Amino acid sequence: MENRGSGQFKRQKDFLVCVDSDGCAMDTMNSKHFYCFGPCMVREWGLERWQDEILPRWNEINLYSMTRGINRFKGLVKALREIHDQCTPIAELPVLEKWVRTTPELSNAALKRVIRENDSSCLRKALAWSEAVNKAVETLPEEKVHPFAGVRDALTEAHKCADVAVVSSANREAVLNEWEKYHLLEHTDVVMAQDAGSKAFCIGSLLEQGYAPDQVLMCGDAVGDLEAAEKNGVYFYPVLVRHEDNSWKEFVPDALPHLLAGTYRGRYQQELIEKFLNNLNGR
Repeated sequence: MENRGSGQFKRQKDFLVCVDSDGCAMDTMNSKHFYCFGPCMVREWGLERWQDEILPRWNEINLYSMTRGINRFKGLVKALREIHDQCTPIAELPVLEKWVRTTPELSNAALKRVIRENDSSCLRKALAWSEAVNKAVETLPEEKVHPFAGVRDALTEAHKCADVAVVSSANREAVLNEWEKYHLLEHTDVVMAQDAGSKAFCIGSLLEQGYAPDQVLMCGDAVGDLEAAEKNGVYFYPVLVRHEDNSWKEFVPDALPHLLAGTYRGRYQQELIEKFLNNLNGR
């Protein structure tokens, strides 16, 4: 089925399955943080002396804890605050922290606007870092960007009985390119990415098509995905970090039948959420 933007999308089935991209459907999150986000921060702030302790901590914040999937700028200030307190001073860090805390839009464009109004070395370095990350992501080797095993089969089966939406906070062009390359777009109906708004907003917009919330499922790998689902009163299917392939393997024989049969609510959903949170907490 031809993939359409959100403006043209119309509900076709009673059920809706929403799927996050980075770290959920696509095995891209580890590579982006290992090779792009953390190393670019080290280079931008000249932190090579402390990189052996900084880089594992960056990955812990952004991949292997309850803050997995945190916005890049929120993750940056969290890491820089620890570096400032434990390793070396970060000039004008409070200016960046204030912007992250108060801005209604965490993006490169918003950061450029605030720099024009209130120039700061730390703000300029944050922008340079973010732009360097984007360039580094574009040059990742092809073998570092691919779907998790089982994703295509899961989308194929879900699409037989449900509309399928990509709901991602990643760059729209990157999502479209990655999903097109691996023939995943043909099993989806709409892509709602960073430009469409928050994941909670995107799910809410899709619900306006007339889906019953108890016939909608959000598949995600981070606490933000769970919160977006809960905010809209829809179900959540966790893709567990370090166990992603197995999570997708269980989706078709386990989660999808519960959704279709109306038995997702209650004990089944709660057990999935507990397993998800315990995994992020290292238990």
